Amino acid sequence: MKIAVITPVKHLPRIEKKLESIGEVFYLENGTKEEVKSLIHKNKIDTIVCNPNKQDFIIDKILLLNSKVKVINTCSTGLNHIDLEYCRKNGIIIQSLTTDFELINSLPSTSELAFGLLMSIVRKIPSSHFEVFNKRTWDYTGFIGTQIQGLTIGIVGYGRLGKFMEQYCRAFNAEILIFDPYKPEISVNSLKELFSKCDAVSLHVHVSNETKHMISKELFPCRVRYLVNTSRGEIVKEEDIADLLVSGQLKGYGTDVLENEFDVPISSPLLSLDPNEYNVVITPHTGGMTFEGQAKAFNYSIDKLL
Repeated sequence: MKIAVITPVKHLPRIEKKLESIGEVFYLENGTKEEVKSLIHKNKIDTIVCNPNKQDFIIDKILLLNSKVKVINTCSTGLNHIDLEYCRKNGIIIQSLTTDFELINSLPSTSELAFGLLMSIVRKIPSSHFEVFNKRTWDYTGFIGTQIQGLTIGIVGYGRLGKFMEQYCRAFNAEILIFDPYKPEISVNSLKELFSKCDAVSLHVHVSNETKHMISKELFPCRVRYLVNTSRGEIVKEEDIADLLVSGQLKGYGTDVLENEFDVPISSPLLSLDPNEYNVVITPHTGGMTFEGQAKAFNYSIDKLL
């Protein structure tokens, strides 16, 4: 087996040794699409090991055409970094963590970040931090926030990450409402209803034709003032979110994802806003990026190659 590892793994104990026990391994942790293409063709790679968090391109026909690749092993539940249709038509096997529920139910990292983003925007933590460091002032008056206790928080998507988020919010004595059309017994009837009853909403859904741009201006005006997205950038209509922040209908947006995060350099209407003035917090897809979570997930994922 010839394996191309196109994601950082050297910071994780014993992962390199495990990979090298399986086959001949070629590392290209920060390669461009052209560099990855050259690697897999030149070395007759049959297996790609990847992860979307730092990958700024899609594994598609441009990269795979006339290659020897038969398996793409991705240490992720999301798959929007791979052209699944091309792989299906060409017999390329996709190995992911999407349905490994015993494993992923033990990985709370992304939900922990979601709660951190919520806390960051309701308490204005990043903007107050930079005010102190950049202006050397000591004045709280521009950073009076909102406490979690007493808020009604909506959770969109009641899978494992939504359930973790519910636990964290309940621990802070927030009231929780859920919207998940696949779990009607515990769900409000619609997104519109959820946004009319909640102060803050956190998104925990996969991207699909059903969920793409599901969060837009059409849900406003409403009660929601704070929005958190650790799902995928495509879930929200980013130009609408930017407009809602500028108009004051949204008081804060915390996101770990952008719709065009595969672009270099990254682009988004949100990046044109002053993050301190409009209370925007953006992290570079770090949701699953903990040493503990990555080590467990990569070990599990690589075992699929055995």
